[in-house]
Amino acid sequence: MRTAATDLVGIDVPIFAFSHCRDVVAAVTNAGGLGVLGAVAHTPEQLDIDLAWIEQEVKGRPYGVDLLVPGKFAGAEAGGLDREALGELLPAEHRQWLDGMLDRYGIPPLPADAPSGGRSSGVGGMRVDPKSMAPLLDVLFAHETKLVASALGPPPPHFIERAHGAGIPVAALAGSVEHAIRHKAAGADLVVAQGTEAGGHTGQIATMVLVPEVVDAVGPLPVLAAGGIGRGRQLAAGMALGADGVWCGSVWLTTEEAETNPAVKEKFLRAGLGDTVRSRSMTGKPARMLRSPWTEEWESTDGPGTLPMPLQPMLVGEALARINRVADKPGTPANDLATYFVGQIVGSASMSSVRPARRVVLEMVEEFVDAVERLNGLAAS
Repeated sequence: MRTAATDLVGIDVPIFAFSHCRDVVAAVTNAGGLGVLGAVAHTPEQLDIDLAWIEQEVKGRPYGVDLLVPGKFAGAEAGGLDREALGELLPAEHRQWLDGMLDRYGIPPLPADAPSGGRSSGVGGMRVDPKSMAPLLDVLFAHETKLVASALGPPPPHFIERAHGAGIPVAALAGSVEHAIRHKAAGADLVVAQGTEAGGHTGQIATMVLVPEVVDAVGPLPVLAAGGIGRGRQLAAGMALGADGVWCGSVWLTTEEAETNPAVKEKFLRAGLGDTVRSRSMTGKPARMLRSPWTEEWESTDGPGTLPMPLQPMLVGEALARINRVADKPGTPANDLATYFVGQIVGSASMSSVRPARRVVLEMVEEFVDAVERLNGLAAS
């Protein structure tokens, strides 16, 4: 399967797999797609370890790295603040409200020796300001990455220049045609047209509507379809809309390799198609996640409202770590609260069972072939 997107990064099938789990990244790359490591919550040391491990596993096959490089965030006017300075911007009333909510649900404090955020929650360690991002970029460009992605806003000039100087193409995620046009103008090599069905940060336009408009607006730049894609028929649909491949994230969350919190993974396996909501409660920007009392509490009129990125993830990182640590028993308040980013395909056949990531790739390709043959048969008749 050759498209402009597969040729750009040198892969066999046009499936780009976003995951925070290095095992998923390696498995998809080894199955012929492109695993893309979501590294926003990594420390430089963790990123170096994970990229070295991926390279050892994939043995020269291509992989990518995704970072959040937004144009607007708290402290941006000062050129970026360090994490200690950002912490001082957290309002006392937000801390008090959050502590009160955790008390009402009976969530115990973390043990003294437990990490208080970072990768333990997947949120509290997010690095999106320039001062935190710079060391991650140093590590990234010291490795053999074949694609870098900017997930929030047009890739900044320094990011584009450094990547292109290293011969690495840049992908950028777009939730609207206007965003896609800005990405092309900024110098992106690949645009991911991400519909509202997607998990994580997403806009309000559906994939079926968004993709062909983006294809027409940025051509001949290659475009990937994203949002609600986890099956071969959806891969075929994305290609029919003019895309050169697909970008998938949620479907990997219930795979064997995924590091998804076991309690949350079990909730994903039991969830229905309508069990997600766009909420600012984890990052400060609209992100689709599993609906739970956590998201409902933040929407309550009694709540203090969410903070801008990166203050919101700093505020809630420890709280989410506390919840996840004791969320293993269904029916408990902690299990009820537990949530994570996931798209609207949760509850579909794509995420209803635990399978190896390689099997997911192969089944997508097999179903894609069946779908194309069916369409060819209709055309022939």
